[in-house]
Amino acid sequence: MENMLIQGTKSSPNVEFDAASGKIMMSGSSYPENASEFYHPLLNWIDKYTMEVSKEIKADFGFKYLNSSSVKLISEMVDKLNKLNSAGIPVEINWRCVRGDEDIFDLGEEFKEEVSCKFNIIED
Repeated sequence: MENMLIQGTKSSPNVEFDAASGKIMMSGSSYPENASEFYHPLLNWIDKYTMEVSKEIKADFGFKYLNSSSVKLISEMVDKLNKLNSAGIPVEINWRCVRGDEDIFDLGEEFKEEVSCKFNIIED
């Protein structure tokens, strides 16, 4: 299975999905012109990973800014990861935010309340 690597831009996050290690990393700002077009390949990669590899996933999200479209799709991704955890594939999510960034922190808190997988909020 191939890794998913996308160089971040001003409006889209840096993406590193590593199939060998099961690590998913996204960081930066996310307000792409078409969030659905940007995020659906990432959601599909997770589906393919679970069919082909299906071992532990460690996700690390470090967003500086998310528009509402991106929040919706990140929510889908967190939900998908949580369902995998419930199905027996261990998932751990690290939600990183800058200390004092209440919007990103609060979003992490909302996600944490909705999942049963290990979910850490880390203020850097």
